[in-house]
Amino acid sequence: MYKISINELENSTEKTLYCSFDEEIKEVNSQGPIKADLTITSLGEFIEIKGKVSGIVRLECDLCLKEFDYKLDFDIDELYAKHALMNDYGQEIEIKDGQFVTDLNGSDEIDIYDLLYQSVILNIPNKKVCGINCNGDKFLKEENLSDPRLEVFKNIKIEDK
Repeated sequence: MYKISINELENSTEKTLYCSFDEEIKEVNSQGPIKADLTITSLGEFIEIKGKVSGIVRLECDLCLKEFDYKLDFDIDELYAKHALMNDYGQEIEIKDGQFVTDLNGSDEIDIYDLLYQSVILNIPNKKVCGINCNGDKFLKEENLSDPRLEVFKNIKIEDK
């Protein structure tokens, strides 16, 4: 698996490691490998991971229900705290833009596979549409995809007062 040792990072030249990821992430239905070139840098109490991610995942269109391939191409910029943040911030604080930090809580390694899995999930659009010209309504009517449990509502009459 792709795990980065924090001890190895601390002992590396300029406290920087480079990682190339080229593997399928089955949990997101990747079509071929998800590729990432990452730079991992120790910044004292924090570790920064930056890089570029690309690949293709298979999604289902929310309109027509057909599967389609979605091209991923995004940047990663993650920050990890080596030690528990809650010790320093016992009270509630407001998190502002750019302040999201993953707490390693003393762990001695970072799981790159998990980082990429989460990043891919967050970069999949909320509304998945196969294309600008998707005729979802037409497809559903042609296939006569109706739920028989809803047939009872066709005969309801609403009276106006």
